[in-house]
Amino acid sequence: MLRELTIDEFAKFVNESPLATHYQTLNYALLMGENGYDYDLIGFFNEYGQLKAASLILIKTIKFHTKYGYAPKGFIMDFFNQDLLKEFVLALKLYYKKKHVAFIKINPEIAISEIDTTNGVKTYNWNYDIKDILEDVGFYKLKDNLYFESLLPRFSAVVSLKNYSIHSVNKNCRNKIRRAEEKGLQFEKSEKSGIDILQHFISKKRNIGDFYYKDYYNVFSRNDMIDLFLVSIQANEFLVQARKHYEEELDRNNSFMKELERSHSQKAVNQKMDSDRKLLFYKADMELATEMNKQKDKLYIAGALVIHFQNRIQILISGFDQKYKSFDANYFLHHKILEYYKEHYDYAELNGITGDFSKNNPYYGLNQFKLGFNPRIYEYIGEYDLPIEHAKYQKLRSSGELAKIFNKTDIKIISQKEKKND
Repeated sequence: MLRELTIDEFAKFVNESPLATHYQTLNYALLMGENGYDYDLIGFFNEYGQLKAASLILIKTIKFHTKYGYAPKGFIMDFFNQDLLKEFVLALKLYYKKKHVAFIKINPEIAISEIDTTNGVKTYNWNYDIKDILEDVGFYKLKDNLYFESLLPRFSAVVSLKNYSIHSVNKNCRNKIRRAEEKGLQFEKSEKSGIDILQHFISKKRNIGDFYYKDYYNVFSRNDMIDLFLVSIQANEFLVQARKHYEEELDRNNSFMKELERSHSQKAVNQKMDSDRKLLFYKADMELATEMNKQKDKLYIAGALVIHFQNRIQILISGFDQKYKSFDANYFLHHKILEYYKEHYDYAELNGITGDFSKNNPYYGLNQFKLGFNPRIYEYIGEYDLPIEHAKYQKLRSSGELAKIFNKTDIKIISQKEKKND
């Protein structure tokens, strides 16, 4: 039997499932309600009255006055139980046909492979068989994508927080974090008012409304499930650090000069040239810090929203001020976030990554940034549609409307120039 669940019934079932995510919560339903969706909390009971499957179903009207349903990261159930899945799907079709819903879209958080990023080789697991199970009960498999064309990313970068430290990231990432620390960057947890600061860093990154992440914060903060973090340059501390590094390097430079006059070796030449470069770098920092001290004491240059749910966190969105790219604030920000949560959570999702690890990938810079934290890369099962009113669904498909509505690339592509600087 299928029926709508109470909030408590739904929350209890979801929270006890290994497939639980914040996308399958009342909070997410309320968020999407602010963005034009209706929603149902649906549950399926067996003959003994036991709740065996549940899902948040978002409902929206699209082209041709047609409604569709969407189960974000759903359903919450045992997909290997084929009899249960068949019964659940049949009940869904009967229930939503009465509501004139043409189809239901799902993208379960089921990892079917782990990817070796050094060679792109995928190691598949037993979850791969669920692809056939879904198609057998009437789901239509949508085209797999390498980038961000689907509603939610198909590939995810996951860091084990229990093992995380500055020493667990790769050398390039570690160097950028330490350089940021040397410049005196400050990491802070912010209140709701900081959303406007974050919006400045992500406005060109996401093709969404100005209030979307404000709504996200408002809805999830009700249950203490979301945090906002900001990174700032403390002008005075930046100046102190810049002077310190300049003076220390000046001493080294003088010693390298003496060594060069004495030996004329290639090693001495290289040391002197490298030190000269660093002196120019630190001098530029001192000049910038001096100018900043004249204007304001604190300047925000990066920020992020983080969801925490059950035993994991997800960096929902992050961004930084491109004018201060040389401060490596995004590396510093992510490192501090991972350190902040590692005592109380097991895993951190760095969110979307592409399945293309070549240098020709237009998102190469984004990939390399996240790979710097040495995450494990998982491929999810992808998107499926369950046609309910077949004629309407086929009309939408054949007209190309479904592709227009659902295929998207709402993350700014990293430019070739930015790739070189990462």
